[in-house]
Amino acid sequence: MAKDKTLEDLFHDTLKDIYYAERKILKALPKMARAASSPDLQAAFEKHKEETEGHVERLQQVFELMGKRAQGKTCDAIEGIISEGEDIIETFKGTPAIDAGLISSAQAVEHYEMTRYGTLKRWATVLGMKDAANLLDLTLGEETMTDKALTGLADSSANEMAKAA
Repeated sequence: MAKDKTLEDLFHDTLKDIYYAERKILKALPKMARAASSPDLQAAFEKHKEETEGHVERLQQVFELMGKRAQGKTCDAIEGIISEGEDIIETFKGTPAIDAGLISSAQAVEHYEMTRYGTLKRWATVLGMKDAANLLDLTLGEETMTDKALTGLADSSANEMAKAA
């Protein structure tokens, strides 16, 4: 008979998912920065790459708190979101719509991360893993701020530039 899976098993499995996702995002951000036409958007991607490095470190700390080795498992969701972003780069590079497209792709990533970190934080709390919950909450806050900053860039220039052609 198979062992019953618990919330801790689900937490660990989801932690591996977001760990994989964050590492994939680290590879995608420099490509997005190079494709952006706005210096402000390029800077936002570069800043978020630095933050993402911290997110990976925090996830490694959560694995340590669990007594587990930090490892990822393929995250089909982030693979799809990043693939869509690559399609936008190919299709819209050099056009007035590139930055609006990159922002939409980046926000899809942010929203995915926000759902994962929100869920993991809640589960860590339920599991009595206060230190893990605090680490996850820090990252959730940074992801939320990045999403707001991207909205600001879209509203201040990218969307108007995209429609101007």
